[in-house]
Amino acid sequence: MPEQRITISLSNILLILAIALVMVLLWQLRSLVVILMVAVVMAATIAPAIDRAERLQMPRWLAVITVYLTLIAIVTGAGLLIGPTVVEQSQRLAVNTPVYLENLRIQVENFLVNLNAARPDLARRLLNTQSLTNWVIGSSQQVLLRSYGITRGIIGGVFSFILALLISGYMVAGSQELVKGLVQLFPSPWDERLAAQVAPASQRMGSYIQGRVLVSAILGVVITLGLRILGLSEFALALGVIAGFTNLIPFLGPVLGAVPALIVAISQGGLTFLWVLLLFVIIQNLETYVLDPLLVGSSVKVYPLYQLLAVLGGTQVLGIVGAVIVPPWVAGTAVLLENLYLKPKLAAEQQAQLAAAPPPPDSSTPVPNHSSRLSQG
Repeated sequence: MPEQRITISLSNILLILAIALVMVLLWQLRSLVVILMVAVVMAATIAPAIDRAERLQMPRWLAVITVYLTLIAIVTGAGLLIGPTVVEQSQRLAVNTPVYLENLRIQVENFLVNLNAARPDLARRLLNTQSLTNWVIGSSQQVLLRSYGITRGIIGGVFSFILALLISGYMVAGSQELVKGLVQLFPSPWDERLAAQVAPASQRMGSYIQGRVLVSAILGVVITLGLRILGLSEFALALGVIAGFTNLIPFLGPVLGAVPALIVAISQGGLTFLWVLLLFVIIQNLETYVLDPLLVGSSVKVYPLYQLLAVLGGTQVLGIVGAVIVPPWVAGTAVLLENLYLKPKLAAEQQAQLAAAPPPPDSSTPVPNHSSRLSQG
C-alpha cells in the first residue's frame, strides 16, 4: 500500500490562523456585531421610504433626515399619548401578579382535588406552586439576562438602540458607496454577483420587518379593545401593548403575549377566562390566515421549520433581541443561497441533461421509399 503524505503549506497555516483570529476578534466585539446586525435590519426596513422620497427629486441625505425625524416624531407622539397609562397599568399589574398566581394555584388545586377526591394530597404533590413559580421566574431571567448581557442593561440597551439607529442612517445615506467598497474585497466575477444580490436581500429583510410591525400594531389594538369589552379594562392597554410587542417574535410571540392576559382573566372567574381564551384563539387564527398572508406574505420564503429554528437559536444566543433580528437575517441569507447556489446548480444540471440527451433525428436526411420498391416488385 503506497504511503500517503499530508502536506500543509505555509499559506494554509496562515489562512487558518487568520480565520481563528477573526473569530476571536468577533467574539470580543460581539456586542458591536449585534448592533451592526440590528442596524442592517433597520436600514433594510427604512430604505423603501427613503427611495420613494428620493424619487420625488429630494436629495438622499435630506430624505434620510426627513424619514428618520418623521419616525421619531411618530414614536414619541405615541409614547406621550399612551405611555403614562401603560406604565401605570404595568406597575399595578406587577403588584397584583402574585395574587393572580395564587388564585391560579388555588383554582387548579381545587380542580385536581375534585378530579381525584380520594387522594387530595396527590394534587398538592403534583402542583408545587413554589417550584413552578421559581421555574417560570428562572426561565424568564435567563432570557432577559441574555438580552441585557448583550447590551449591558437597560441604559446600555437604549444607547445601543440609538447607536444602531445612527449607523443604519449612515448605511442608507451612503448605501451605494458602502456596497461598492464591500464587494471590491471579492474577486471577479463574485463582486458583481454579490452586488446584484444586495437589493433583493434588503427587500426581503425589510418586507419581513415591515409586515411584522404592522401585524403587531393591528393585533395590539384589537387585543386592547377586546380585553376592554370583556371586562379587563383595568389592564387592557398594558396587556395589549405586551401582546403587540411579543407578537414581533414569530411562532412563540402570540403564546407569550396571551399568558399575562389569561392569568389576569382566571382571577375574574372561569367565564371571563374562557372568553379571553376564545379572543386569543380568534386573534391567532386571524393573524395566521388573514394578516400574515396579506401583510407579510411570502417575503421570507423560508420553510416554517427553519424560521422556528431561527427564532429558537436567536433566543438561545441573544435573548429577545435575537428572536426578533435573526429571522430577517435568515431570510436575507436565503436570497444569497437561492441566487448564488441553488439556481446556478439547477441551470448546470439542466444543461448537463440536455448535453447527455441523444440528438434529435435530422429532418434533412432522406427516408428510403420502401413502398416504391414493393410496387416495382
